Amino acid sequence: MSFLLRRYLAVALLAAGSASLWGSAQAALAQQAPPPPMSFFITSVGVGKGANLGGVAGADAHCQALATAAGSTGKTWHAYLSTSGQDGKPVVHARERIGAGPWFNAKGARVAQNLADLHGDTLELARVGNSLTKATALTEKGDSVHGVGDTPNTHDMLTGTQPDGRAFTDGADHTCRDWTSDTTGTAQLGHHDRTGGGNVSWNAAHPSRGCSQDNLVATGGAGLFYCFATN
Repeated sequence: MSFLLRRYLAVALLAAGSASLWGSAQAALAQQAPPPPMSFFITSVGVGKGANLGGVAGADAHCQALATAAGSTGKTWHAYLSTSGQDGKPVVHARERIGAGPWFNAKGARVAQNLADLHGDTLELARVGNSLTKATALTEKGDSVHGVGDTPNTHDMLTGTQPDGRAFTDGADHTCRDWTSDTTGTAQLGHHDRTGGGNVSWNAAHPSRGCSQDNLVATGGAGLFYCFATN
């Protein structure tokens, strides 16, 4: 074997070894990288007054308190809720109050990249769907939420929204008087497990029987709702 050939083989082997070591180093770094911080969760408990959440502000405060208790810091949390402008108050669209994404659950799994992905704003995005399912729609503690087939089934999520994340415009009350009543109106609900009840929408499956805690439970819920970090 000539000197030049031996030298070429030596360089090639060294390069191959370096590439292998570099690949191993990259894999090790990827394994050690911490998961993205939580920026989405389902409330592990409701407020306890049915759909009377103390308004949107009260729901936001509930999200913030649960997130803080779970160790989340430096984030502003908003409830995914629309309002229908009861008593002359402004209409609020859920999609306009949760930031721009991406959003990750308590275990670092991404549930949606952005608002368009979350709501299926285009035909292609609607066809593919976001990543929000029973397996990814976890509480702030990282626990799964009961769905169809579990006892009790608590898959109904308070939203008050249409599928595009915007408030209803028909003049009816879909938000239990903008989340201030447990006696009047109904609440539009989504299914976090994408199962049962007319359609599989995560945010606009069907209305509740009423606004009391008992009515929410009877429909298949527990007064739970989605929380998103706005930053």
